[in-house]
Amino acid sequence: MLPALRLMTCAFLTLFTTLSHASQCPDWSGATANSEITALQQQIAKWDDSYHRQGLSQIPDELYDQSRQKLNDWRSCFAVSTPQANPLKTATGPLPHPVPHTGVNKLADEKDVKAWLKGRTDLWIQPKVDGVAVTLVYDEGRLVQAISRGDGTQGQDWTPQARLIKAIPQQLPQLGSLILQGELYWRLTDHVQAAAGSVNARSKVAGMLARQTISPQQADAIGLFVWDWPDGPADMAQRLAGLQALGFNDSVAYTHPLENHAQAADWREHWYRNPLPFATDGVIMRQGQRPPAQRWQASAPYWIAAWKHPYAQALAEVRKVHFNIGRSGKITPVLELTPVRLDDRTVSRISAGSLPRWEKLDIRPGDHIAVSLAGLTIPRLDGVVSRATQRAEMSVPHASDYHDLSCWQAAPGCESQFRARLVWLSGKKGLALPGVGPGTWDKLIESGHISGLLDWMTLNHAELANIPGLAERSSAKLLDSLQTARERPFQTWLKAIGLPPAACRECKAA
Repeated sequence: MLPALRLMTCAFLTLFTTLSHASQCPDWSGATANSEITALQQQIAKWDDSYHRQGLSQIPDELYDQSRQKLNDWRSCFAVSTPQANPLKTATGPLPHPVPHTGVNKLADEKDVKAWLKGRTDLWIQPKVDGVAVTLVYDEGRLVQAISRGDGTQGQDWTPQARLIKAIPQQLPQLGSLILQGELYWRLTDHVQAAAGSVNARSKVAGMLARQTISPQQADAIGLFVWDWPDGPADMAQRLAGLQALGFNDSVAYTHPLENHAQAADWREHWYRNPLPFATDGVIMRQGQRPPAQRWQASAPYWIAAWKHPYAQALAEVRKVHFNIGRSGKITPVLELTPVRLDDRTVSRISAGSLPRWEKLDIRPGDHIAVSLAGLTIPRLDGVVSRATQRAEMSVPHASDYHDLSCWQAAPGCESQFRARLVWLSGKKGLALPGVGPGTWDKLIESGHISGLLDWMTLNHAELANIPGLAERSSAKLLDSLQTARERPFQTWLKAIGLPPAACRECKAA
């Protein structure tokens, strides 16, 4: 019995996992899946080339990470023959790194962070400095070579530029040969990441290093954070002591022992919301003990992981586009989204602002957009990140058809404006009818009892009682509320009906 029960449990869990995964997969044909995956992969390849080879970021890191995660999700949903792209393939250079740059695994959420930390010891945490990675090679204490990260195996020669950057020691206080890996960053004063964001700090550094010559002032604006000493002591505490003896004090100041997830969360929050001399995009967690440098490869290893800062922008898929028409005839496109989390909010709908803005952005179902919070509360559309390859046909209202004098009845095409007129009429700035709101008008319209703006005034108790969703008691209260409208002053009625200002002035004069 027990083996059978275990077998049934495993089967159920497998089925549940499969169904959960399937529910997140797009309902695409094989051809559509191949087209969408290829298009997104090509878009990401363009971003990679611009970022790693040209030093130009065309998209914020967090939107890039979410787009790449979306690509991975799609690839796991569909068996399509699109090769996995290498983000660094165009960033290679002529100089080989003496020790490869390993890269880092990016953990998606707290669950992944807890899983990564579980069972590990000798852990340390650092801010993830938002700059450009570099290898520094010293021989007999003298700087002999500076190499860009490139593809992790080979990079560009940055030695001439490194000679001008004061933050890079040209001569170490101790003789000997050593290799350092670190981040060149743009110096900032009391920079709070949560408030200011990355302020294009990485792009500024990358742009400077891409030049043949840089001025002394530009060179002084570049700082160095050494985050690893591949051929240093095996013990992390000894490595830090050695780096401090060499003059790299920041490496010690910003590297701390890590025992658990709570500490990791505290440091992440601290560095996100407190002043730092550089921009950051998360934290780096690393094991003190790691394989010898001779075994390092240009891929994410098991002993390092990144936990990025909370998203300031979320990538959201557009499911539908609605066109809300207000009582004055203004058309507001509203995007219905696959729900996304921003800070502690779930965003599932967002305004596109105006019809001209929507037309300019040309947002259709299947597109992916960038969403942020204005004032930390109001969802805001920041722009289009990627577009669906198959553009959905849409029925778009014409602005010329809607104005102050349109849609006084529930005629085809007038549903939205007519409803808005009723909501205004019963609202605080109109007749102020107690308990009468959008839901009330929806029931009355759907039941066929209202087709004109004032049809509700002739409704009786029997008619209201037969409307679905209105119980005996509710219909009686609604009737009482509707009848209070007759007590409102004439000028209040004019405003509630929504007559144009000119018409109201004529009525007053009469």
